[in-house]
Amino acid sequence: MPWYAWLILIVAIGSIIGGLMMLRDTAKKLPLTDEQLNKVHQRNAEMDAKEAKDR
Repeated sequence: MPWYAWLILIVAIGSIIGGLMMLRDTAKKLPLTDEQLNKVHQRNAEMDAKEAKDR
């Protein structure tokens, strides 16, 4: 492969890895109250039961 193909390949891989690293650094946990967390767990349990019934 010519040198410019290697250069394009390295730039493409570098931009993908850089984007993933930036995404990881800016990710933050969502602060949920206990009430909201209980609602999420309840909704997940209801959906799991509904999916199990549908099968």
